[in-house]
Amino acid sequence: MIRKKALAPLILLLIYELSCAAAKFGTLKETEMPDDFVEITELIPSNILDIRYYTPHNFVGERIDGYNAPKCFLTKQAAEALKNVQEELSKFSLSLKLYDCYRPERAVNEFIKWSLDANNNKMEREFYPDIEKSELFKNDYIAKKSGHSRGSTVDLTIVPIPIPEEEIYRDGQPLYPCYWPKEKRFKDNTIDMGTGFDCFSEFAHTENNQLNIEQRVNRLALKAIMEKYGFINLESEWWHFTLKDEPYPDTYFDFVIE
Repeated sequence: MIRKKALAPLILLLIYELSCAAAKFGTLKETEMPDDFVEITELIPSNILDIRYYTPHNFVGERIDGYNAPKCFLTKQAAEALKNVQEELSKFSLSLKLYDCYRPERAVNEFIKWSLDANNNKMEREFYPDIEKSELFKNDYIAKKSGHSRGSTVDLTIVPIPIPEEEIYRDGQPLYPCYWPKEKRFKDNTIDMGTGFDCFSEFAHTENNQLNIEQRVNRLALKAIMEKYGFINLESEWWHFTLKDEPYPDTYFDFVIE
């Protein structure tokens, strides 16, 4: 008799292999970038980029497959909506900071492979200190198919202008839980949102009521301005927004970011 816990990684492995097989025949993804995708700095030069999956400072601990450059590609519709957000924030000496935009399907597949490696917990203390790695998919912290691959989803936050100095992440440095107080966790240069980016914790839920008043107000402000210009927030991740009228709701792309 096979126990449920033993079945979980087998099921994920099967999903991964089926996804790769289907993609090979062109049923799940498009491998060419459409003409209506733009690199965000072409429309919004003032945007701050911190493309985490191009660096080792992410929950896997290494650069992710498909991220050959620290760039942000989005559909033109999403980029233009984001430009409106940036222009309004700039009136208050604030700016958007982008962590992730379009995400190749191959990157999502790498996340699935990583989840099956029980020995790779390099970044556990910062990104998932209170949850078993095997539970990340079950609890929807990582998706088997990501809206990012459709080109109209973005992970972002707000930074003040002038931009404060940010800690430089060095591979192998000491890690601290992503929900610790701002002065104790990784020294990000953003306004205080209560957690760092990609924090797999209930503290990252947008309307978590255990935050202090400053953190709740900051999240509300980000959510309000993004909704004003047509984005929808993912309730489990305060940083995650998708354009409501996205042009490719059923298409997943896999072109490399370069």
